[in-house]
Amino acid sequence: MRRRPERTGAGPSTLWARAACGWAVAFAGLHFYWALGGAVGLSVSAGPLATERPLWFVVAGLWGVGALCLLGALLAWLLARSGLRGVPALSARWLGWGVSALLLVRGIGIEVLLLAGATYPDTSVSAGQRAWTLALWNPWFIAGGLAFGLAALRAGRRAAPSDGP
Repeated sequence: MRRRPERTGAGPSTLWARAACGWAVAFAGLHFYWALGGAVGLSVSAGPLATERPLWFVVAGLWGVGALCLLGALLAWLLARSGLRGVPALSARWLGWGVSALLLVRGIGIEVLLLAGATYPDTSVSAGQRAWTLALWNPWFIAGGLAFGLAALRAGRRAAPSDGP
């Protein structure tokens, strides 16, 4: 008789949490690269701030966002934990939903504003920045929002008590 392999926890219930974790780590890495002086992609993301690099922008906008992304990766890891129960699980799920909402509002909201032709009071946003925001950055935020939302949903289903014996 053959023995069935043990479950590794890598099933569909943790797929979205792992995707959210990967999303957050990749975004953190990009911000740390920029904070250390890297320039690829920053000018189409931050415009004039990319060339000026004021201290507040480097500290809050690059190092700070990178650190927040690492906290997001930790949250996604917590959402992937199959044995998560009780108050920490509830808090992690609520945080997961909050992160999802924030990323979706940012991604979809800016996308709608740009597609509707809304203009910023500051006209320093170039056509290239608009194009990259529409084609890359907003879909990136939407993908992260969906991953965190689905991870929170799956974590809630795993942690729910079963009705059977």
